[in-house]
Amino acid sequence: MGHGPGYVEADEDMSNPLGLKAKLGLDVFKHDKEPHITIKAGMAGDQRLKKAIIVCPAGLYSENAQGEVELTIDGCLECGTCLLACGSEVLGWQYPNGGAGVQFRFG
Repeated sequence: MGHGPGYVEADEDMSNPLGLKAKLGLDVFKHDKEPHITIKAGMAGDQRLKKAIIVCPAGLYSENAQGEVELTIDGCLECGTCLLACGSEVLGWQYPNGGAGVQFRFG
């Protein structure tokens, strides 16, 4: 069957491009003195935080047995998606200090 220029068969080897998780695994995260994202006091059980579990591309949010949302800061991509989804009423968010935070190593 004739295909146009640039056509690539689905099973062709594309020199083993890295998947998203492998690319993220190359990034380096340097700790700051204080976390740049915090769940505000008394807000861990707020339903708005459950959006972060779904939208965080780094998967940093999880729900514990008590139904509260927990945050693990390691691996944050500093994209701000959690703040947009949940709001500043429940999350404290700022960029890390210079030299801290994510350092992208691929792409």
